[in-house]
Amino acid sequence: MVREIVRDEKFLKVRSKPVTSEDLSIADDLRDTLSANRSRCVGMAANMIGYHKNMIIVAVGPVSMVMLNPRITRKEEPYDTEEGCLSLTGVRKVTRYNKIEVQFENTDFEKFTKEFTGEIAQIIQHECDHLDGKII
Repeated sequence: MVREIVRDEKFLKVRSKPVTSEDLSIADDLRDTLSANRSRCVGMAANMIGYHKNMIIVAVGPVSMVMLNPRITRKEEPYDTEEGCLSLTGVRKVTRYNKIEVQFENTDFEKFTKEFTGEIAQIIQHECDHLDGKII
């Protein structure tokens, strides 16, 4: 189901909780909502659609990847940039890392550790900030 984008900063500043099997329907809502906003969005965190759960979705070309309980375990090659967000007005300055390593689970709760670089790494960092209640 396509959900409304949350713009309440007080709600967005709440740290998310681990995902369990009872939360898997959120992945469908994330997919639907990202798809509906694809012209202006490349990733989302569950709190952006009203759930305080550790779940993100990242658009990788035509495919969208859902990550459960993602945790960035390594960051390399910092750079300064500006980012926007559907939940916020305008753009804000932020430091990101060109290369990151992330531990996460897929929707079958299989565990992965993967390295990401470039734009995908930046998107993951932005969405993981949402899960920590950090607003850019």
